[in-house]
Amino acid sequence: MSRIAYVNGRYVPHAEAAVHIEDRGYQFGDGVYEVCEVRDGALIDETRHLARLARSLRELRIRRPMSDAALKVVLRETIRRNRVRDGIVYLQVTRGVARRDHYFPPESVAPALVVTARSSDRAKVEATAAAGASVITLPENRWPRVDIKSIGLLPNVLAKQQARDAGAREAWFVDADGFVTEGGSTNAWIVTAAGAIVTRPADAGILRGVTRATVFDMARELGLTIEERAFSVDEAKAAREAFITAATTIVTSVIAIDGAPVGDGAPGPVARELRRRFHDFAERAGR
Repeated sequence: MSRIAYVNGRYVPHAEAAVHIEDRGYQFGDGVYEVCEVRDGALIDETRHLARLARSLRELRIRRPMSDAALKVVLRETIRRNRVRDGIVYLQVTRGVARRDHYFPPESVAPALVVTARSSDRAKVEATAAAGASVITLPENRWPRVDIKSIGLLPNVLAKQQARDAGAREAWFVDADGFVTEGGSTNAWIVTAAGAIVTRPADAGILRGVTRATVFDMARELGLTIEERAFSVDEAKAAREAFITAATTIVTSVIAIDGAPVGDGAPGPVARELRRRFHDFAERAGR
């Protein structure tokens, strides 16, 4: 079955989907996006994803392309047309199509919306997660407003590729003071010797991850201790456990940092339990 994409009001074959060459996303990276997990045909944490999308749009002064109610219909229809049971749905909003100019286009220019969905093999995903992930560390070199989920991701792309070239799955950015900010596409966490779960505060220095927020809810419900504070690379290497979170990785153990094993070099019990219980706590929006 060929894939289907939603592009500015039309459902079209994925292979034929296109945007104008003067779409501001293409010209300037002037847009935002969201990625939402699909599990058993349901959207995971949809409310939080749409709330973050609305915030990103406000921060960049991009008009909403449609109401949340209408967008939910588009998301579900794109998932349905692609017959996705397990996978992801991706949506992107740009400021629209206009003559190339750094200034915002006239208010009459409508924002552009693209939605795609693709399936994944849950067994393979779980097998990959069960093996754990290695990360490398790199100097933070992104713009200060990484709290906006912008499509301008070139530093992240370069970091992720450098990680792959080094045989790792993720790269952790490290600020000028030696503290981990976040990963190229994930939030970063450690578990201390005392059992506290530590992650950097979600200020303007990191993205307020949706999966991150659900892990907070879950940890509190399970009686686990969470500390929102910065942690150094050395503290991470000496931690009992480390893990990453995102809609595409859920909770995945970090087993090595810059080649040094974390803990015993295997996925730890806290991260494994958080992953096992995650969908018991996450919102599941029906089709």
